[in-house]
Formats: sequence, structure tokens, C-alpha cells
Amino acid sequence: MDATTIIAALLHDTVEDTAASYADLAALFGDDVAKLVEGVTKLDKLQVSSEAARQAESFQKFVLAMSEDIRVLLIKLADRLHNMRTLHYRKDPAKRRKVAVETMEIYVPLAERIGMQQLKDELENYAFQTLHPEAYESIDTRLKFLKEQGKDQVAQIMEQLQKDLDEHDIKGEITGREKRPYSIWRKMQRQNIAFEQICDIMAFRVIVDSVEDCYKTLGVINTKYPMIPGRYRDFISTPKPNGYRSLHTGVIGPLNQRIEVQIRTHEMHQVAEYGLAAHWEYKQGVHREGKQYRWLRELLELMNHSSNPGEFLEHTKMAMYQDQVFCFTPKGDLITLPKGATAIDFAYEVHSRVGDTTVGVKINGKIKPLRTVLQNGDQVEILTAKNQTPSAEWERIAITPKAKASIRRYLRTQRRAHFIESARTMFNNTCKEYGLTFTDTDLKGVLEKYKQPTPEDLLAVIGEGIVPFTEVFHLVHPEQKLKLRRAISFFKKAKTPAVSDKSMPVTGLIPGIALSFAKCCHPVPGDKIVGIVNTGKGVAIHTQDCPILQKFADEPERWLDVSWNENIVKDKSMPVRVKISLEDKPSVMPELLGIISKHNATVTNFSTLTKSGGWSEIYLDIEVKNAEHLDVLLQAIRSYKAVSYATRVRGV
Repeated sequence: MDATTIIAALLHDTVEDTAASYADLAALFGDDVAKLVEGVTKLDKLQVSSEAARQAESFQKFVLAMSEDIRVLLIKLADRLHNMRTLHYRKDPAKRRKVAVETMEIYVPLAERIGMQQLKDELENYAFQTLHPEAYESIDTRLKFLKEQGKDQVAQIMEQLQKDLDEHDIKGEITGREKRPYSIWRKMQRQNIAFEQICDIMAFRVIVDSVEDCYKTLGVINTKYPMIPGRYRDFISTPKPNGYRSLHTGVIGPLNQRIEVQIRTHEMHQVAEYGLAAHWEYKQGVHREGKQYRWLRELLELMNHSSNPGEFLEHTKMAMYQDQVFCFTPKGDLITLPKGATAIDFAYEVHSRVGDTTVGVKINGKIKPLRTVLQNGDQVEILTAKNQTPSAEWERIAITPKAKASIRRYLRTQRRAHFIESARTMFNNTCKEYGLTFTDTDLKGVLEKYKQPTPEDLLAVIGEGIVPFTEVFHLVHPEQKLKLRRAISFFKKAKTPAVSDKSMPVTGLIPGIALSFAKCCHPVPGDKIVGIVNTGKGVAIHTQDCPILQKFADEPERWLDVSWNENIVKDKSMPVRVKISLEDKPSVMPELLGIISKHNATVTNFSTLTKSGGWSEIYLDIEVKNAEHLDVLLQAIRSYKAVSYATRVRGV
């Protein structure tokens, strides 16, 4: 590190633990050092409601300082590592556990994000030792035993791998790496296996001179030794977000042992072990602009979109822990998302404005619903429209903190605008009754009483019902106090509609919009559905596999992402059309209707299509509760000996 970083590290606790002030540090050591120390300093003196809120406030400030100067993070991680190394001196077990949990949830992921593997491993193991001491002791004892027993075996495997490289004129260094207790324990938990079933306690690392040699080495190892399926990873062509690059392969290696081999260049190895600190270029500004630190800007976005520090801290934990899926834009740009991410998450990852105006998505060239879960390698094209706005349904579809925070921010703004307009309507209608006029400035005299900075803020809390309208009206127009009762009944009638209509059978639509269920596919609860906007007629709900949807493939602005409102539809029956081929005998139809009735379904319409050779094809419109109810009913109809086939009709 540079001199400024080292000075700040030595002084990092002075403002918090001594009488020294920020001004003292600036005068003695300069503004840069003072700013770094300030960034690391906790907010112990801040008055907040709880310990959890204090921690969240501290972390929020820390991220802000870190975004301005990444050296703050390096000092903080060094400080935390020292805290963990000396944790056993703390007498209170509860305090030790609290520090260990905080380390696991926040500082381990941060160390991983900047690629400081050695520091991350050490933090993890100290935290593991504190949180699960018996498990740590058991695994550590077994590791020491195996290490002693397997010395010759490891040396033999390294010697054979070296010979393999020499035979192909590849210059490389080979080392053996023992897995740490925490990584072994995590693998045992994740795969639900015993210690004895873990085959790759030792991993081998091959360090070569060039990227070309990396792939040559991979070819040599995978050609000579049987490859274990699912164990190959190429982090050179697709690096991890923290800049980690390497090739991983698993093989049945020398001595018939299952081994893991990591292949990388010397430069990649330095970055893998020490991350940001391995290629420190502060003066060139890499700490701000490098692609590998985009996650830091994303944390800032989360901070801006979160309504309180606690929400921000929870989002941050989620953002730093989730596994990833790699997708591409039509131009070939790589977008990294957590596993389980949807097209909505992709849109917000491209840009917040793109997310807010999304109307549809093409995945690998085909239009898909916005709730579609993305897979590795998908090419995703987001379709937008200027007038589109986020839907409340999107928050349930999205999984990334960035998308959820952006949607939530918009919905909060939308609700606030609704509350303000609702309160204005109350004032306007009431004042009109008495020949008065209303403007926002009328409220300025009562702002201080309700601790609201602006008239709009006061209107928002009135519209939301936090502050009683009658009380404020009394204060603004005390002379109208006796007549107010009649006015109250008036504005109650004139009140604006709610933001969301919970009585609709489908969610994700604008309240009050006309809704119909398409007769071509007769969607029922349990079907995956999509909405199609028909100008002047509202929205038609189709099943996602309805053939008619192909007609709208080039009109993505008409597609709406919707889902069933389970609370409304759970007790309702809906019509579905079924096509049946059955024997043309007088007794068959009554028996068929009996089967349908026995399964609590009702026939609402009937028509005959064809008659030929003693068989008839018919359409039945049947009311069922949901898709599962329909499946059970169709199985019962098909089991009837007089029926040749029975199938649900779509696209008619």
C-alpha cells in the first residue's frame, strides 16, 4: 500500500477511541488521511432506535466512504481480520458470536468481491471456529491426520503432473493446496455427505506463463486422465465479478485419486490470492472505474433506492451471497445475475430506465413472459415503451435487490402522488361547498405542528390517513368548524379510488380496467397466463401456450405480465372447452354427464362436431375450479370405456 493508506491504518481508531478529532488528523497528517480514517470510523455516537439500526447506519456510511476511496475497504478488512485473530480474548461468548456472524454476513462477502481469497479464507475460518467450535475441532483434527498420512501421496501426484507437463514442453509450477475446515464443512452441509465421502481434500494448482499454456495444460490433463462430469469451469473466458480468472477441472488423476486441478497464469494467481491489492493502481483511478468494481456502484444504487438503512443492509447481504447465471445482450455484452433471476431483473441490470419502461422480452429470439427464469447463455432482448411504468406484480417476479429496490421506489412515488391528489380532492371539494378556494400555500401555517417540511409532505400524510383531514381543516379554516360535518360526508363520496384493486381475479393490471378471459383457450386458475391489451376493449387473458398469441409476436407493447389472484379465484369456477371422441350410443352421453357431475364440475354448453362409423366428436364447455381439477376430470373421462380420447381445446 501507499504511505497514506498505511498512516490511515495506524490511525484508524483514533477518532473513535481517543480525544483526537477529524480536524486534528487533517492538520497533522493531511486531508487524505483524515478522510480515510473518517470512512472507517463507526457511528457509535449516532442516536438510533436499536443496535440493528446502528449497525445498518454504520455499514451504510462505510459503503459511501468506500465508494469514494476503495482504500477504506482495505483498511476495514485488515481491521476486521485483526479483530478476528484476537476474538478469543473477549470473555463474553454472546459478543464473540455477534462479531463472528457480522464477519460472515458482511466482511467475508466484501473480501470475496475484491478477490482477496487469502484474507477471506482466514476470516471464514476464525468465524467458523467461533460459531461452530465442535465441528471445527473435528474437521481440523481429521485434516491434520490426513495431511500426515498423505504426504507421500501428494508428492507422487505432483511429481507425475510435472512429468506430464514436461512431456509436452509446458513450463509450469505445481503446488498442492489443502482445503480449509470451513470450505469442507460447507460442502458437507450442501451435499449432505460425511467427511469420508469428500474426495478432493487436496487440490492441485498449475501456474504457467501464458493463457495459451493454460488451455494446453487443460488439454494434457483431460486427455491423459478421465474427466469427472460437471467439474470443468472456465473462469478465463468468463471471469467472476471480482476479477478471478482460472481454469478448473476434476479428474481421476495419478494413483487413481479424484483430484481437482486449477490452472492459471502467474498474474491470475496473484489476483486470485490478493485481489485488488495484487494490482493496486490507485493513481490511475482503477479503484473507481474498473469493471470488476461495478458492484460497488450497485451498492450505492441500493442505498439510494432503499427506504431505510435496515432494508439496505438486508439487500446487501442478498446481493453478495447469491449464485450466478450469465446472459448476453443482443450486442454480446455479458450480464451477470443471481440464479433464478427473471427478465425483469435483466432489464434493471441493463439500466434502471430500461427496467422502468419494459413491456416485453425476447429470449433467444422468441417472445417470452417477463417472469421467465433466465438460463446460462440466454440471449435477452428487452423491449421498451416510453409510457410503460413498473407494476406491483413485478416486485414479486424480481429477485435481485437492485430490481426490487427500483420497483419499490417507483411504487412508493406512485402511492405518494395518489395520497397527495386524494388529500387535495378532499380540500377542494370541502372548500367548494363553502365558497372557498384551496391552494397548497394554505397549509404553510400548520407545517411546523405536524413536523412536515412542505405542503406536499403534509398532503401525503393526510391522504394516507396518518394525519386526520378534519383536524387540519379546523386549523386552516376555524370559522367553518360548525359546518364541517356536512362537508365530511361530501368528500367521502368524492374520494379517489384505491391504488390497487384487490377484488380482481388477476393481479398486475391497472385498477378499473376492463378484463375478459379469452374464449380461444379458456384459461383457468393454475394455468400460466398473459394479458393482451385490446384498444377500447380492455385486457384479454390468455394461457401462455395459446396458439393465438403468435398473432401478437410483433406487438410486444400489447403484452402484460399477469398472474392469478389466488385469494379471489380459489372458490370460483371458470369455463374450459374439452373435445371428446365417444361411441355414438344413446346411453353414453348420460353416463358421461354423470362422471362429470361426480367430479363436481358442470357442463354449460354442448355441440356435436362430426359423426362417423359409430363414433362422435363433441365439444363440451365445462366449469372447473382450476387446472388441477381439470386434469383429474380429464383422467376420469378418458378412463370411461366408451371414450376414445378427451383433450383440452386451445386456439379455437
